[in-house]
Amino acid sequence: MTLVNIFAPETAATAPRAARPSDDAVRGPQELRGRAETVAAIAARHAASVDDRARFPEEALATAREQRLMSIMVPRELGGEGAATAEVADICYRLGRACSSAAMIYAMHQTKIACLVRHGRRSPWHERLLRRLCAEQLLLASSTTEGQAGGNVRSSQAPVERSGGRISLTRNAAVISYGAQADGVVTTARRSAEASSSDQALVVFLKEDYSLKPQLSWDTLGMRGTCSAGFLLEARGEEAQILPDPYEQIHVETMTPVAHLLWASVWTGIAADAVERARTFIRKASRQANGQLPPGAGQFAKASSSLGMLRSLVASGLARFDEASQDGRALASIDFQTMINLTKVDAAELAVSTVMTALRACGLSGYRNDGEFSVGRHLRDVLSSPLMINNERIIANISTSLLMGGTPLSLRN
Repeated sequence: MTLVNIFAPETAATAPRAARPSDDAVRGPQELRGRAETVAAIAARHAASVDDRARFPEEALATAREQRLMSIMVPRELGGEGAATAEVADICYRLGRACSSAAMIYAMHQTKIACLVRHGRRSPWHERLLRRLCAEQLLLASSTTEGQAGGNVRSSQAPVERSGGRISLTRNAAVISYGAQADGVVTTARRSAEASSSDQALVVFLKEDYSLKPQLSWDTLGMRGTCSAGFLLEARGEEAQILPDPYEQIHVETMTPVAHLLWASVWTGIAADAVERARTFIRKASRQANGQLPPGAGQFAKASSSLGMLRSLVASGLARFDEASQDGRALASIDFQTMINLTKVDAAELAVSTVMTALRACGLSGYRNDGEFSVGRHLRDVLSSPLMINNERIIANISTSLLMGGTPLSLRN
């Protein structure tokens, strides 16, 4: 596995040229990066419009479909490319530098694909879905937030109702990101009417299986293009559409680590673009002052250092996940779960700090919304990071686990 951009930044001069792949092309890391850059270029071109109008980034997602990036995590034998989580994280990073909303949509979609690949392979229905996803480049939304439970994804109110091999679900989904634009939705639910709120199942419904009745609009400070409105989800389908593994297992082994790592990659991309804008500003100001560095140069140095720490944090999390990915017990361990949750918390806080420091480096030029050095959109978008599964909730949940552990006795173990 190659950790590409997360470990080694790439300049415009060394970036590979992109071409739309043929169906039988040999797709290596360079070719995959080229396709990602093609999507990122389109995403960047429309990012301001997406943010200003709070609209779905249709151009970027259409290009991602054309580049067949929606299905890269699906195994090759089912029509995909068998891409590693680190490769998908690198695409999220690249898109994050271009358009936060497009990047986050891609990250959430790929998290659902990871769940299907790991936990649906014993199910003929889900294998057929994965083949169809590769053929049609379907976009899957996520519905894990419900009613008054807020961001507590390990609690569901609405149950799956069963009758004669068929199922139905009526769910008050407080948030379904890009729900109106998706081709299907992957949702949590109580396993049955008799089950407890924590006894959950993960179910896939395709667009023809459900209706969405708008409940809450999406007019937010940032991440406006994710179109994360609230809906009443009314769905019907086959019992086979329920993933075989209990959601408790899916949550620990796949949903949490993949979501946190891909989200963090998006936030790192946002921060990277803000730092790059600060770099360009400092260089321009220095040239205009005959080589004299402007007052913001020190803040730029801090932002660059902060970005380096952020990238290292995400790279370390990706490496730890790769090491444990084939061992369910390792993934479920207190040590790993604590690490992956703290990776999310620390990445969110560090990303916000990095963008804020880049803004201070640019001064008023970064504060403006109408200039080439503006980082206002970056700051508004990255401020969502501590709130996506609230950091305070995560810290409260892992505090007991931390108390049970010990303080390391050396730097390396």
